[in-house]
Amino acid sequence: MNPAATEAAGRADFSDIRYAQVWEDADLLPAALRLRPGAVCLSIASAGDNALALLSHDPGKVYALDLNPAQLHCLALRVAAFKVLDHAELLVLVGSRSGPDRVAFYRRCRPLLDDDARRFWDARPEAIAAGIGSAGRFERYFALFRRRALPLVHRRATIKALLQSRPPEDRLAFFQQHWNTWRWRALFRIFFSRFVMGRLGRDPAFFKYVEGSVASRILDRARYALTELDPAGNPYLHWILTGHHGDALPCYLRPENFETIRRNLDRLEWRLATVEAFAASFPERGIDAFNLSDIFEYMSEANTESLFRTLLAVARPGARLAYWNMLAPRSRPASLAADIEPRPEEAERLFRKDRAFFYSRFVVEEVVR
Repeated sequence: MNPAATEAAGRADFSDIRYAQVWEDADLLPAALRLRPGAVCLSIASAGDNALALLSHDPGKVYALDLNPAQLHCLALRVAAFKVLDHAELLVLVGSRSGPDRVAFYRRCRPLLDDDARRFWDARPEAIAAGIGSAGRFERYFALFRRRALPLVHRRATIKALLQSRPPEDRLAFFQQHWNTWRWRALFRIFFSRFVMGRLGRDPAFFKYVEGSVASRILDRARYALTELDPAGNPYLHWILTGHHGDALPCYLRPENFETIRRNLDRLEWRLATVEAFAASFPERGIDAFNLSDIFEYMSEANTESLFRTLLAVARPGARLAYWNMLAPRSRPASLAADIEPRPEEAERLFRKDRAFFYSRFVVEEVVR
């Protein structure tokens, strides 16, 4: 098997839910991928949020891939929920809103799950009762930050005030006067350090190709999200600080997208597979759009190039690739310059709107031949 397919799998633990939500802003994807009705899309599955969000644009097909069966069980339960729950019930099951009936909602979804997914979720009643969006390692990391660390820095009233909508100049003033204290900066640098994040949040293996200070880069991006963007409409920030989304919903959970996603669920197919294995069984030049998450973050430059060649073999001319760099810079290798062209102006324009503030860069590229 190609080394690019196994590098992350060989170093990281994929035995449980790593991400119970997708911490990437799906609202960047339609423009980045130039999504059109009937498009064939390949998406990294993770918990399924962004693969489902792609369905709101009437694609012909969305293939969602993951190395971790637990991540696909997250997607399977979301698909079942879209089929049998109404929108308000879906929000409660995920944990976006509070509600007492999550176990009852799961029982309605359960018959639609396959045996593996049913066994997986039957063994996790506490995760269902708490909201399935809180069931991952990364979300538990944020819960620890929210419950144990943040109260040492800011009161609930200050957190509530931060999440209120304000004009840009007022956001900056609030941040400087009330939020950006030395305690906040010190706590942030400790809690979001390479050591603590690797031990409690992401797998340490995911930092193999990262150089420099992890916390300082994320702190700079957090400042941007709290001042240049509106915290009131940021679902990722709301969850980190409060443990729910409230009215700030990610793309796949917004009410205007619910019926379209439900109608298009038969166009979604998920597989436990590497990109390489999937590509080997797929017709050449058949995919229009690639939502690649931050897949290259965990690969060497040599394996990144190998994977790009695999993607190129199944990409139609004009296909778009979109992905994030968190801390390890990755992009189309120079050896493929004649085949894939970067779209840096588009990427930067979209990145300025990115509310998931962990990433240092958003990359958009186009297959030109």
